[in-house]
Amino acid sequence: MAAESPTHDLAQTVQEISERASLLVREEIELAKAEVTEKVTKLLRGIVIGLAAGFFVSIGALFLLHGMAWLAWYVLPTGNNLSFFWGFFVVAGLLFVAGGVAGYLAAKFFKGGAPPVPTMAIKEAGLIKRTFQRSKKKKR
Repeated sequence: MAAESPTHDLAQTVQEISERASLLVREEIELAKAEVTEKVTKLLRGIVIGLAAGFFVSIGALFLLHGMAWLAWYVLPTGNNLSFFWGFFVVAGLLFVAGGVAGYLAAKFFKGGAPPVPTMAIKEAGLIKRTFQRSKKKKR
């Protein structure tokens, strides 16, 4: 058998390096996609829970105003001794608490999801770059 020529070995090595670099780039892109998807999901959760908080606060304000209307009716000289307004105030308070909890969770999801930057992929790309730079320095 004849020995392979140095140019053939060099071409094969260059081809292997090219394939491995291509594979690394594809893997980094997939990692970046996964990170951005995770962050966008957290942002969407925050938006949905924020909308729920707004809904609860709006309904709570409606009950509060409704309770004040009943209170005003009770205080007027034409009212009687029935205390209907306390039920409205209790319901409004519960809705405000639910809105506060939902608002807190929405803020937490927003902080966890913003900004959607693929930090892990960027860090990995930096490590790969430094590794290539070191290998170039060693060959010199």
